[in-house]
Amino acid sequence: MTYIVKQKIHGKDYYYLRKAVRKGDKVTSKYVAYLGKTKKEAEKKAKEILKVRKTGNFSHHSNQENLKIQKSRKFLSHSNQEDLKEKNKKQERKGINMEMNLQHKNISVDEIAAFCKRKGFVYPSGEIYGGLSGMWDFGHLGVELKNNLKREWWKFHVYNRDDIVGIDGAIITNPKVWEASGHVNAFVDVAVLNKKTKEKFKIDKHEIAKYQNDNNYEIKGEFNPMFTTQVGPVAEDSVKAYLRPETAQLIFADFKLVFENSRMKLPAGIAQVGKAFRNEIAPRDFLFRCREFEQMEIEYFVNPKGKCIYEIPNIDILVYSSEMQKQGEEMERMKFSDAFKKRIIKTEWHAYWLCQEFLWFVSLGANPLKFRIRQHMQDEKSHYALDTWDLEYEFPFGWKELLGMANRSDFDLKQHQEHSGKDMSILDEKTGEKFIPHVVCEPSLGVERAFLVFMFDAYNYDKSRDNIVLRLNPKLSPIKAAVFPIVKRDDMEKIADDIVDELKREFNVVHDRSGSLGRRYSRSDEVGIPITITVDGDTIKDKTVTLRDRDTTEQIRVKISEIKDILDKVIGGRNLLTFGKRVNTRVK
Repeated sequence: MTYIVKQKIHGKDYYYLRKAVRKGDKVTSKYVAYLGKTKKEAEKKAKEILKVRKTGNFSHHSNQENLKIQKSRKFLSHSNQEDLKEKNKKQERKGINMEMNLQHKNISVDEIAAFCKRKGFVYPSGEIYGGLSGMWDFGHLGVELKNNLKREWWKFHVYNRDDIVGIDGAIITNPKVWEASGHVNAFVDVAVLNKKTKEKFKIDKHEIAKYQNDNNYEIKGEFNPMFTTQVGPVAEDSVKAYLRPETAQLIFADFKLVFENSRMKLPAGIAQVGKAFRNEIAPRDFLFRCREFEQMEIEYFVNPKGKCIYEIPNIDILVYSSEMQKQGEEMERMKFSDAFKKRIIKTEWHAYWLCQEFLWFVSLGANPLKFRIRQHMQDEKSHYALDTWDLEYEFPFGWKELLGMANRSDFDLKQHQEHSGKDMSILDEKTGEKFIPHVVCEPSLGVERAFLVFMFDAYNYDKSRDNIVLRLNPKLSPIKAAVFPIVKRDDMEKIADDIVDELKREFNVVHDRSGSLGRRYSRSDEVGIPITITVDGDTIKDKTVTLRDRDTTEQIRVKISEIKDILDKVIGGRNLLTFGKRVNTRVK
């Protein structure tokens, strides 16, 4: 049973959705979602959440199935299974769980930037010299979270599928690659000056009309955002080259080699994760718009005469079509499959891949209600694109693009074939005909933007603990466990060291000796450590320890020999509290 509760914090009303869950002989209240600051808003969001949970499950997903129709991913939700088991049990509102005190906290991009710097996630690059706009350094926690994000993306898109392989292309390549792709001559933005604020920003060419007749703005001219460099140590013998502005083009340039070497069969994709560089006129919003960034990208190739071999999952999302935008209409929640059937999304492949990218986010704990897909207007689309959609997220600074996905047809391979003189066509083994594959979609996601999504969604405040709790999915958590000897004693320190040494072979764990036990718990909660392991007096006697759950503060007692297996299962999605007997402790 779910219900809405209102809490007054600093004189203001906040509404939350909670769920009654039976634990043993008690019924406890579990946090589900933050609903807003008004009753009307709360009731509307609650209906949306319950509708999403009924039609789509986001907690965990199975691997890709092997056969044509069975290949669509089926997503299973443990919470829904629990609800089913509890359906016929009497629900009572008693026994408030500690998790009830967790409240999702909406903060600004400046506040998340300050938090990231304070805790060791992200710093301005070269800050001791004043930094450099649009450049960021990832600290000891940030690099772990970033690597975990990339690892989970690679698992989802490459390891868990049989139709995608990867490459790692060079950052600086033959400049003719960028001439063929059109980046040298056509990759152009327009610089605009706001005369009042003296701020510069960029626009696309199709937006010039909005500003050229407005006296508050001055069109400063066109510029190419590619960084240039010289290859060769002697200036007169060097070659002008570019830092790559995207990761896509070497996938196209290397396509024929990868296709033949990997014995690829269409439909199939090539994935790449790596750095890209754009000389932005106005980097802003922390990690959202940088000059140096990383992309996680797939170019998915198909025979244009073939059909999509996967089913579109029966999942809801907010849809904002070009027609809705043109007519000034509100976006509409609908299933991906229905958006295709209504021809709002033009191809089945496009609908399938948009859904997959959405599900990757929510499978790792992102809030599904903060996502939408938005179709590009006619004047936004690239000249080669049949259809283009963005997966967008509702940041504190508005709805912004996370992932762009264009149906590029055969434009890129044809360009490289024409400029290189190399044949990019392949043979259809069934018909004996040669053809140039089409890129039916190109899921292209910025790592730093995904980083922001998970940080914003994980940021919670616990009023009983009076500190921030970063509720990251354990798969993403920079540190998987922290080991605390309850007091500074040689025998306890030795056991704690042994536990850390054993776990470090597979997991990133830390041994924290400094401060009170409560302070150590708070520090670990603030940086998202899902499990804390406490060595105490009983450990000396019976070789058992307590394991504490970050979100609920509840603890269980287990044998030291069981820790490694339990930690592995919790990272995989299991509930920590199911692995041992719960214990009451003085310090939560």
